[in-house]
Formats: sequence, structure tokens, C-alpha cells
Amino acid sequence: MTKPLCVMLVAGEASGDDRGAGLAKALRRRLGDEVRFVGVGGERMAEEGVVSPFDISEISILGILEGVLGYSRVMKRVEDTAVLAVREKPDIAILIDSWGFTLRVARRLRKMDASIPLVKYVGPQVWASRPGRAVTLAGTVDHLLSIHVFDAPYFEKAGLPVTFVGNSALTIDFSEADPDGLKASLGIAPNSPVLLVLPGSRPSEIKRVLPPFLEAIRILKAERPDLSVIIPAAPTVAASVKEQAEGLAHVVEGEAAKLSAMKAATVALACSGTVTTEVASAGVPMVVGYALGKVTYAVLKRLIRTPYITLFNIAAQSFVAPELIQADCNGPALAREIALRLDDPALAQTQAEAQTAALLKMGRGGPDPSEAAADAVLKILAARK
Repeated sequence: MTKPLCVMLVAGEASGDDRGAGLAKALRRRLGDEVRFVGVGGERMAEEGVVSPFDISEISILGILEGVLGYSRVMKRVEDTAVLAVREKPDIAILIDSWGFTLRVARRLRKMDASIPLVKYVGPQVWASRPGRAVTLAGTVDHLLSIHVFDAPYFEKAGLPVTFVGNSALTIDFSEADPDGLKASLGIAPNSPVLLVLPGSRPSEIKRVLPPFLEAIRILKAERPDLSVIIPAAPTVAASVKEQAEGLAHVVEGEAAKLSAMKAATVALACSGTVTTEVASAGVPMVVGYALGKVTYAVLKRLIRTPYITLFNIAAQSFVAPELIQADCNGPALAREIALRLDDPALAQTQAEAQTAALLKMGRGGPDPSEAAADAVLKILAARK
């Protein structure tokens, strides 16, 4: 009896957890009982059999100061991941997003066993800032699974083979979303305007982004008593979000509730990240807000080579959705932009259509990314035999 293929999947945050779960499902569809999974992930990957040795909220860090303060904790978790690999002896390791953590894991695995194929799933955005990371990645892993059509030239120039698989946020399935059912369960009237609020999945984002988001909600609700607010909370931050948003919003958990909330929304207020693509896919006009630590922002401001931080804005080369960053990410400013879209359905519709057009430029309508990623992983393994 042949030994099942052992695939190690390592994700450090919610979006990576989603991608890891999708890849695991796709590989299991092809291989059945002939594959098993080990690694690091969250709730979605756990459902696919990836038993994580620790809670990934511990390594979901963004910012220079936060990185320095959390360095020893991250390095301990890197070592824990390496110990897991020593025990399980994976045939291949897929390192998903989370640049700082997965890069360190890759280097540790390479020293431990140079024969393990290392695949990075989602590359750093070198076309926006820090192009040197392409060379760093090329010297660390064997292959890149890219989610952006414009990634390949940057990494291939550095000598890293690239397979474009597409962005799973572009293929999100809303067919089972139940916006009416969700509104009824929350006591929201069928015709009541709904503000969807997505404050991020990292503790640092909740610390910096949620307070101005909540201030915007207070301003808007004072002016619009009929406005209902729904906050889908990621598992990594749900307890904190519930505590801070009590009395201001309906906080929901789980993927089904999140998708239903997206389809129920009139307008959204979103933290910059993967979720902006998901909300755009739901056809909801949005306002994007974000804030970093002062030191991190000062450094990144010198490094970033694009005026946009939202992917569909980058694809459109236009502020399709307004971006309120740093000092501009404050309650009154956010409330003002949201109010414009609540009060002007024509403006909201025009923006939603422009977002959809930008998603097409990003590759919407292409093959399923999880299926493409699974095919790429099996081809990489076949080439190594």
C-alpha cells in the first residue's frame, strides 16, 4: 500500500486560511484518501484536516514596531512549524501569503531538509513597493503561485518560476447567500438601508481601524435612525469586535453569515485587504479605510510606488473607491463618504459598476484559483520525481 502524499500548508492570517482550505479541498477532490494535510492555519483549514499547533492570531502582525515587539513570539512559532515538519516529513510545503512569517518558515525548512519543494502561494506586491523582495523570494523557494496577472515578470526576472492561478476572492460563490434571511434573523426591516463594516482580521487592524469605523457608525446612526449596521467578524478578532461594537452594530460570525451580509449591504466600509475584492464581487459600493503605526507608515510612504492601496483601484488606475488613509481615516471623514453613497443611489450604482469593470481587469471570470493551484502543485511534484 502506497503512503499518502503529505502536503504541508502554512497560513498566518484569515485570507491565507481561506486559500489554504480551498487548495486542500481541490487536492482532496483529485487524490481522495491518497493525500493528507499538515501545517498551520485557522478554522477554515481545520475543517479540511489541517490541525494547527497554535492559534494564527499570534502571528498575524502588521507594522514595523509590532514586528519588533512580536519577533520572539513569531520566531518561536517558526520553530514550532519546523518541528511539525520534522515529525510529519511533508512531500511538499505550500507557504501562503503572510510574508514575514512564511519567509522565515521557508528558510528554516530549507536548512532542515533541502529536498522538500517549497512553494509560495501569493507573492509580495513588488510592483507596488520593495522590488528587492522578488530576489529574496527567488533565493528561498522553488516556485510561486501568483494571484495577479501582472506578477510574473518581476519574479521571473529574478529567476523564480511562476504559475498564475488567479485570485480566489474573484470567484467567491454567493449562490447560497441569504440576505433576506440574515436581515430577518437580526430584526432588520426588509427595506432598511444596511451598512456593512469590515474592520480587518488582524488584532493590529482592530486596534487602529475599528475605533474610527465605530465613530463613523455613531455619526451615521445619529443622522439616520433607520440605518442598520452589520459587522462580519473574523475568528481571530471576533471577541474584541463584539466588545467594542456592542450596541452599535450586529456582529456576525462564520462564512455563510459574511456572504449573506455582503449581499444584504447597501454600502460598505472596509479595511484595505482581500475583503475589498470580495465586497466588490458582491456588487457593493464601498469606502476603504486604513491606518498603520506612525513609524511603519513613514517608512512605507517612501517605498510605495503607487498612489493606490486597493487592488481594484490599482487595476483601474483610478480611485474607483475612495481611500481614506492614516489621518484621513477618521470618523467624520468616513461618515461623509459613506453618506454620499447612501444618499445618492446613482453615485452608488456608478461606483459598483466601475468596481465590477476593474475586477474583470484583475482576471474575474477565469478558472477557479483553487483548482488551478492544485494542478500546479501536482505538476511541481511530478517534475521533481
